[in-house]
Amino acid sequence: MKNLTKIVLILDQIQAGAGGKEKSNIPPGGKTTPLGPGVMMEPYLKEIGAKVVASLYCGDEYFINNEEEVTAKMVAMVKKINPDVVVCGPAFNYENFAKMSAILAKSINDSTDIKAFAAMSLENTEILDKFKNEVLIVKTPKKGGIGLNESLKNICQMANKLAENEDVSKFKEEVCF
Repeated sequence: MKNLTKIVLILDQIQAGAGGKEKSNIPPGGKTTPLGPGVMMEPYLKEIGAKVVASLYCGDEYFINNEEEVTAKMVAMVKKINPDVVVCGPAFNYENFAKMSAILAKSINDSTDIKAFAAMSLENTEILDKFKNEVLIVKTPKKGGIGLNESLKNICQMANKLAENEDVSKFKEEVCF
């Protein structure tokens, strides 16, 4: 029996349930439970023997205004938790959150042995153009769009494949930008 795959989710304040746009300036925080999309991912995670061990979050505007500081903090928090994989997002069509997801996934990949990837919708063209060749980005619908369950399942499968050190090149063609 393989060990339980440990996943850390990185969310913005809205997806983490820490407040709406008016709370976009909250500094990084975290909980040792799945929040937001993490709760919706639980049935798919059970199927693959995985669990969200922590949900980290940060106000998207706070991130944009304090990018270096927040990136360093988030990378340190991830190292301390030491999961098998980090999911940054799903950011849907929220531009600041998408930017935060891509930057953090890249930083985690560049400065740790922990695998990380982002998830967002195609409305984030500028971010996709900049990061899609540097970091895996799983496709999601925009907020309220059709196909959310499918994309959450794809996120879980990508997390599992990365945690198991599987070759994801074929799967990437199907589910990533």
